[in-house]
Amino acid sequence: MSCTLKPLPIPGLMARVACLAATLVLATGAHAQQGGATKPAPGAFERAKEGAAAAPVLSSPLPAGAGTVVPSGSGAGYHSPNSPIAPLPQRNDVVPWSVLTDLSKKTTKDGILPVFNDAQKGMDKTTQRIQGFMVPLDAKPTQTHFILTSVPLTCSFCTPGGPESMVEVKAKTPVRYSLEPVVVEGKFTVLPNDQYGLYYRVVDAVPVK
Repeated sequence: MSCTLKPLPIPGLMARVACLAATLVLATGAHAQQGGATKPAPGAFERAKEGAAAAPVLSSPLPAGAGTVVPSGSGAGYHSPNSPIAPLPQRNDVVPWSVLTDLSKKTTKDGILPVFNDAQKGMDKTTQRIQGFMVPLDAKPTQTHFILTSVPLTCSFCTPGGPESMVEVKAKTPVRYSLEPVVVEGKFTVLPNDQYGLYYRVVDAVPVK
C-alpha cells in the first residue's frame, strides 16, 4: 500500500494519514498472525461495548474551558481507556499537546488555515521537544521523515484529532519506529499556510529518551 505525502487540502491530509495508519494496522495484524492468534478474554467484547459509552480520556488535557466533547478530526483527539496502547506519559520537558491544539481556524480561498496564538508564535523557530506517537512515512525500521500525533492512529478505540494534533518531523538522526511514545528535539516551526495542510514542523530533530 502506497501513501505518498502530496499537497492536499486538510480532508485529503487526514485521509492520507488514515491510509498510513491502516497500513500499520495491517502490518501489525500480519505480524500477530505469524506469532499465532490470541483469543480474546471472556467478556472482553461486552466490556468494550460498555466502555465505549463512557467518556474517553484525552491523551493530553484540553485547554481550560474547552469542554469534554471534541468532534472527530479536531483538537487533540481522544485516547480511549479501552485502548491497548497506553496514553502519553506526563513529562515536564516537552510541549504539551494542549498548547499546540489551543488555536482557532479561519476559512479562506486557500482552505481552512490555523490562527496561532501568542504562545505558539513565540515557539516559532526555537528549539523544542515534542512527544507523540509515530506515523512513519515509509516501510523502513528507522525513519527520518514522519508524523507525531497526540493519539495513536493504530488504535481502533481512539478518536484522531485534527491537523493541530500532528507535528511533521524531519530528523537529523534516524529514529526507530515504535508503538511506544517517541520524543524528539529540534527546531520547531509554525506553518500558517502549509501546502500539505500541516500546522507544525520540527526539523534537524534528534531522538530524546
